[in-house]
Amino acid sequence: MIEMKPLVIGDLTVEKPVIQGGMGVGISLHRLAGAVAKAGGVGLISAAQIGFTEPDFAENPEEANARAIHKEMKLAREIAPDGVIGFNIMVATKHYDRWVKEAVKAGADLIVSGAGLPVTLPEHVKEAYEEMGGVPGRRVKLAPIVSTAKSATVICKLWDRKYHMAPDLVVIEGPLAGGHLGFSLEQLTAYGADTEDVPATYKRDAYDEEIRAILKVVSGYGEKYGVKVPVVVAGGIYTHEDLIHQLELGADGVQVATRFVTTEECDAPLAYKEAYIQAKKEDIIIIKSPVGMPGRAIYNSFMAQVNSGKRPPIPKCYRCLEHCDIAKIPYCITQALVNAAQGDEDNALLFCGSNAYRAERITTVDEVMDALMNGEKE
Repeated sequence: MIEMKPLVIGDLTVEKPVIQGGMGVGISLHRLAGAVAKAGGVGLISAAQIGFTEPDFAENPEEANARAIHKEMKLAREIAPDGVIGFNIMVATKHYDRWVKEAVKAGADLIVSGAGLPVTLPEHVKEAYEEMGGVPGRRVKLAPIVSTAKSATVICKLWDRKYHMAPDLVVIEGPLAGGHLGFSLEQLTAYGADTEDVPATYKRDAYDEEIRAILKVVSGYGEKYGVKVPVVVAGGIYTHEDLIHQLELGADGVQVATRFVTTEECDAPLAYKEAYIQAKKEDIIIIKSPVGMPGRAIYNSFMAQVNSGKRPPIPKCYRCLEHCDIAKIPYCITQALVNAAQGDEDNALLFCGSNAYRAERITTVDEVMDALMNGEKE
């Protein structure tokens, strides 16, 4: 019988070994992150275009986003004053350095960063503390997202050489995750993660071997610095059994996103949650994102339009990505994700994990946490 232990990240102790994954645009904001933190897990606010509801977002997205980072953290803290709350920040976004610094200044406990390797993350945190005149109390914890032993080795080696540190936490994001994926289309095919019946075709044992290899890499760098670097696994984690399986592999916890979408506390509009509840297994597809990475989403009228080659109009550039050619992209990812967050599901990109079709009703964060920790209620 595997023992369920708290998740220890340096001097942070999380009662339950569950991190709520960051979901942008506007899906995991203060309500969801605060509720998960209050329930004993880690709540993550997505920094991706976080200021989309600010009145000046269209004219000045950078300042709107910077302001919203502080607003959302403050509101989440009001829900869970003693909880562990952080941000998910995508490396591929424009002004990545600023989002990191604003998150530190807003009082984040943790920054989880992926969609590219967060090579410069420690540097921006250092700059933030210099601007603040020192570290106020507890130092923010830094967690890169990796998907392969190769990417884990690269980021650990770079941080070791350049910053003389190991990560505080590592998030392994597997091929069943939602949103942007750290795999090529060929890798997804090799794992059987790109079919209409992923539960039947997914080669879990093959990716379990990759998880073991990543754990070995991370453990080696932790030993070098005399610290225990916890590892959590994300992607397709939906049940108590999934959590136990990862703990048996040697992980310290899990990151869960999709299952939290259909909770009352999730910041997504009801139409977004209903799309998950109504989705069938075969509706969940692999897409090519304008970010340049594969992603997983629900097939809807918007995706049908994109797949037919019809390009939705792009009236405005929100300057969201570091590398984006507006003349070549199939659609504007900010507009498609903002549409989703505003309930315009027919014109939206509906990111989801491979298990989204399993949602049957609107639940609560407490129910989800209880199911993950103790199993489903009869």
